[in-house]
Amino acid sequence: MAFTLYSLLQAALLCVNATAVLHEERFLRNMDWGTDQRTGGFREEPGIKSQLMNPIRSVRTVMRVPLIRVNSIAIVLHLLFG
Repeated sequence: MAFTLYSLLQAALLCVNATAVLHEERFLRNMDWGTDQRTGGFREEPGIKSQLMNPIRSVRTVMRVPLIRVNSIAIVLHLLFG
């Protein structure tokens, strides 16, 4: 497979899909990356885990419907052009 723009976009799509399917209770909580119930105090910086979990949660909530459309387009393109 040649390194093309399409293959780069397909790899990015696969990474976003992998982030979107992470299940918080089954996978992330076992790695101690689940929802932290503690509330931060005044001027308390959030930890690295909470900073990394915010984009993961955002991808799972915001990108759900667009990912279905983009995946459908990618499948049709792959079927048509190989």
